[in-house]
Amino acid sequence: MNRKTLAGDRRRRKTITALWIVGISAVVIFLLYREMTAVLYIVATVGVTILLLMVAFSDLSHAEGSTDQLGQSRDSSS
Repeated sequence: MNRKTLAGDRRRRKTITALWIVGISAVVIFLLYREMTAVLYIVATVGVTILLLMVAFSDLSHAEGSTDQLGQSRDSSS
């Protein structure tokens, strides 16, 4: 890939992230304004649950190699 494509991809991802932040902020502000804290509590609980599930099922196979190398370096220094 050339530089323009990489820069365009990066800019697009940043724009999408900014739009998500603005959208979620608008929903939270609307729920607070309408005094719907019960709905906000449920949305926050579901959001944290989804985040924890994403972390739990994420692929951590790349991290295993670094821990093996770390253990070998500790053994060799002894």
